Amino acid sequence: MSSRIAHIAGHPVGDGSLFLFAGPCVLESRAMILDTSARLVELARERDLFLVFKASFDKANRTSLKSDRGPGIEAGLDLLNEVRQRHDVPVVTDVHSPEQCARVAEVCDVLQVPAFLCRQTDLLLAAAETNKTVNVKKGQFLPPWDMAHVAAKCTSTGNPNVLLTERGTSFGYGRLVVDMTSFETMAQNGLPIVFDATHSVQEPGGADGRTHGDRRKVPSLARAAVATGFVDGLFFEVHPDPDNAPSDGPNMVRLEEFGAILDSVLRVHRSLPRTGK
Repeated sequence: MSSRIAHIAGHPVGDGSLFLFAGPCVLESRAMILDTSARLVELARERDLFLVFKASFDKANRTSLKSDRGPGIEAGLDLLNEVRQRHDVPVVTDVHSPEQCARVAEVCDVLQVPAFLCRQTDLLLAAAETNKTVNVKKGQFLPPWDMAHVAAKCTSTGNPNVLLTERGTSFGYGRLVVDMTSFETMAQNGLPIVFDATHSVQEPGGADGRTHGDRRKVPSLARAAVATGFVDGLFFEVHPDPDNAPSDGPNMVRLEEFGAILDSVLRVHRSLPRTGK
């Protein structure tokens, strides 16, 4: 198992146990977010999993100008803070510009750099300089060995709490594939590795101005990723009614099915040898 350690809100990750990033793609109504976060906290607690609740206040990389982007930074952070306080759970959200980082760090335990922005030096430095945990998603266009440069930018600030996330690689038009060897490659940077199981089943731009996807493939990809022995955390977008969600519905997991998915992944994780790499 992994010996790569970072901390999220003081909690060690990369210590051999799995942790979760989970939540809907974008912040929606207060009632929906509070209900969904409560259920996710319950599911994680029942399985002794460390959970970080995830939702975005702004989807700045939507395919179409007409797409709903979310409530914005101030309203979004207020709602994330309510989730954090009410459920005693750390929270993560995306940052899209260096100017957002300090404000987001006032509320969030993890700042997430989206895949399309993973080479933006000023953004990476600003996120890491907050001294909050930083999760950087590997660009769909980037080979896994190039994440060494991304990691070096973040850790150059003196912040050791950096995570690297695999979320699939572009394979022709509108398709992504997951290279299972990428986890070991990225783990050589000495940082915890996360697998984004739901974004990896996206079909970018596959629905005439919207991203399509196939959530049926999420469980098998998650199990396969964990079976490599190099994955420390799993990222799932989860929604009570994904078919009517404003963003990423086709690849989000149904909340009512999430417990069974976690159980199948945990069975694989428990079967792995408990030796170091």
